[in-house]
Amino acid sequence: MSSTLLEVTRAAHEDVERLERLIARELQREAENNRDRLFQNHRVRHMIDLVISTTDKLVYIYEDKDNARKDEIAALGGQGANGLFSAFYERLKEIRDYHRRHPAARVVDATEDYEELLKEEPHIEFSGEEAFGRYLDMHELYNEYINSKFGALVEYTAYLDSFSQTSNIPFNLKLTRQYREYLEHILEYLISFLERTQPLQDLERIFSKLENEFDEQWADGKVPGWENNDLENGHASQESVIDLDYYNTVEELMEVGPEKLKEALVALGLKVGGTIQQRAERLFLTKHTPLDQIDRKHFVKGSRTLVQNGAPVQSGSKKAIALMEAKMQRLCEVLKETIIQTKENVEKKQALTYEEMEAEREEEEIQADTESDDEEQQIYNPLKLPMGWDGKPIPYWLYKLHGLGQEFKCEICGNHSYWGRRAYERHFKEWRHQHGMRCLGIPNTKNFNEITSIQEAKELWERIQERQGLNKWRPDLEEEYEDREGNIYNKKTYADLQRQGLI
Repeated sequence: MSSTLLEVTRAAHEDVERLERLIARELQREAENNRDRLFQNHRVRHMIDLVISTTDKLVYIYEDKDNARKDEIAALGGQGANGLFSAFYERLKEIRDYHRRHPAARVVDATEDYEELLKEEPHIEFSGEEAFGRYLDMHELYNEYINSKFGALVEYTAYLDSFSQTSNIPFNLKLTRQYREYLEHILEYLISFLERTQPLQDLERIFSKLENEFDEQWADGKVPGWENNDLENGHASQESVIDLDYYNTVEELMEVGPEKLKEALVALGLKVGGTIQQRAERLFLTKHTPLDQIDRKHFVKGSRTLVQNGAPVQSGSKKAIALMEAKMQRLCEVLKETIIQTKENVEKKQALTYEEMEAEREEEEIQADTESDDEEQQIYNPLKLPMGWDGKPIPYWLYKLHGLGQEFKCEICGNHSYWGRRAYERHFKEWRHQHGMRCLGIPNTKNFNEITSIQEAKELWERIQERQGLNKWRPDLEEEYEDREGNIYNKKTYADLQRQGLI
């Protein structure tokens, strides 16, 4: 019933305060597992969005562009034609009439509605490879990379290591539409993954700070890999492709050839069609004319622009591509741990058999069902003891008996720690140690059990190779031949005597 502007303002302030209390209450609660923590962050993100939208509505009310709030305050103060008491009794009559028509009306407490925000389970979609946000799924981007002109035939694990390092891509291939679309796809996926797994990250703030730093570096020509940029003081500078200062006429520019002209036009986002003379004329326009003053008919149709700090930047330009590279690298820094875990997971799967992969998949499904069980109770385990077969911590005497408090580190496994003698002995046959031995070029045989140092493993492998060289079968010295008289010779002596005619 209370539809006045002041009542709407009061209700909005109350909603903001209630949401802030719910956010603080939710963040103080310790999540039970990763799934619960992810849902918690998404609930908080949803409530923050509600606070922002309600605050925007309050700002609009306080700006009072139509003077509605000012008029309502004046009416409540009795500044109208009827006076203070007339306004009061009119409002009182309105309230009584309302309750007479609606006798069952009561004050509605919105607290219960807001409490439901803490109970709802957000719907978040992940692919099977992403394992509910634990790993990245970049197989489509990997296929796009290896099937492109700027890509290379590398393994998926090598791609995960190097996809953020763009310095090895030739400069002329970076100016193509295919490379620009590839960067757009990577940015789209990384942003989507970050929003799903870390909803409380402020991407707008990260990108805003990055763009300010990028502008300063670009103006000074200090962007890594883009030291010779093409937007200096609004003019085109084609130092990396064609230096227009050396050409005074279109005819002289035509001598560089159609391919060079095409590369220069692509770098500026200009059309590349037509005869060689038309290309040269189109490029020669940029020598004395800023890009923003050139007729738009010379640019590629449908070319998108990247707005940065209020100024449009041609999407086909070096600056736009360099900015997308910088954004991708910043997102990779934020997701550094996830990228490392993704690579380890891929290497682990490559070392597993089909039966082991199926068993691991079933184990992950059981673990996911266990984590999603709302009735699961927290077990008191202050000593962080391992869980037994019954889902409870094992006895402390058993923990000491098996030496689970003893740490073993393996340098071949990347200084990975193994707790307890049993886990340490088993790890020599597991995927992590096998992968480390393959990287060293050493077979993982029983001879190398209990060897965890890279240097010791290399020295032992050298000694084994030397010993095998001494015991190796040498037919020239050890193969035996017999002459007609029954004399025994080795192969080398027998051949020499036979050549001399003595046998």
